[in-house]
Amino acid sequence: MNEKEMQENPEMNGNTAEFDINADENAAGTSHLNDPVTEENKLGKLEEELKEQKDKYLRLMAEFDNFRRRTAKERIDLMQTAGRDVIVSLLDVLDDCDRAEKQLQNNDALGADKEGVLLVFNKLRSALQSKGVKPLESVHTDFDVEKHEAITEIPAPAEELKGKVIDEVVKGYYLNDKLIRFAKVVVGK
Repeated sequence: MNEKEMQENPEMNGNTAEFDINADENAAGTSHLNDPVTEENKLGKLEEELKEQKDKYLRLMAEFDNFRRRTAKERIDLMQTAGRDVIVSLLDVLDDCDRAEKQLQNNDALGADKEGVLLVFNKLRSALQSKGVKPLESVHTDFDVEKHEAITEIPAPAEELKGKVIDEVVKGYYLNDKLIRFAKVVVGK
């Protein structure tokens, strides 16, 4: 080759300073230079994504578990107090029954009619008790604002009755150990 041809075709003269012979990534000898760095980066990214997904999964499972517990508790509370409104309205009837029973006890003239009426009253009490209604015992107990509503205060007949319930005007009631009506009471001072 003459000098003129070498200047026109620099590829042929062996001078490669101007050109990158191994510029092709897929050419032999260059595939192993770039891949290890890329594989490590990909592996790191995948591990980070896996860690994020595990975290999201654990949080979602915890939320679901809390939701399941909360709804189970709400369902139990709802079942225990399902008929609360009906029972509260029946408590007024029960109060009237108690008052009528006291009047019947004082009147001996009725005889057999009295027994029949008392039987109905007892049946009403037992039906409400089977549904979880229990009376709140208040007389001669300490006055508690969480359970009692003070109607009035009177001087205590004895020193040990100060701050205690002396009389009960209206009974208080529980429904499945939850107070559904405060007792209206007279407190000794």
